[in-house]
Amino acid sequence: MPYTVKEISKLSGVTVKTLHHYHKIGLLLPYEVSEAGYRLYGTKELERLQEILFYRELDFPLKRVQQLLDGEPERLAILSGQEKLLLLRQQRLERIIQTLRQSISRLERGETMESQDMFKGFESEEEWRNALEEQNQHLKESYGFDMLDSAPIEVQELNEQAAEAAEFMKGMAQALKTGIKHNDREVHARIGSHLDFMNKQGLTLSADDFAAQTRFFLGDDFHLRMLEDQQTGLAYYLAAAAESYAENHEL
Repeated sequence: MPYTVKEISKLSGVTVKTLHHYHKIGLLLPYEVSEAGYRLYGTKELERLQEILFYRELDFPLKRVQQLLDGEPERLAILSGQEKLLLLRQQRLERIIQTLRQSISRLERGETMESQDMFKGFESEEEWRNALEEQNQHLKESYGFDMLDSAPIEVQELNEQAAEAAEFMKGMAQALKTGIKHNDREVHARIGSHLDFMNKQGLTLSADDFAAQTRFFLGDDFHLRMLEDQQTGLAYYLAAAAESYAENHEL
């Protein structure tokens, strides 16, 4: 039984516009286009759409989905591989949900969650790579920089850095919220401690480097949004504080 684009859209929940796009890029082709111009799909096309949607649920980019489906035509092999990936994601999400619930519970009781407990959802290199994929994709597309190249990720080290960075940003956001000036000694002390930690971790970062990094955040929509989502004005406050710290550090 042939299906039209509208019927496929109703069956799958995928918009007509998206189905047209999949056709345009060669990801999902109709088996026939009628004389009246209607795209017609059959069972094989429905199965391929299902496989596409499973990969999209795993956040695979469309180009990679096409490579996988075209390179592995056996449907059983595709579905078996997708099941393994989805089960891994399910396990990861269960850990993250557990951590989230603990965070909510602690907040409701007025308690602060221990830093080492805040990142229990990221216990393997694969999980960290998945967590950083969106940011890495942005850096590759915008600047040609791949921060997740072949170099291995040290999970414990990255967890420590993430915990310290979260604590640092929390402190800076609190300083902004309470009206502490960006050039206040307390703010400079926070930046100094942050840079000391980073340098002890082997990530050489001078005061000028940090100021340049914060200026980059201001000019990059992705990183600007990340900071502003934490606290309105945080990106600008951080940049001003970093500049002030760098000026004093040179003296």
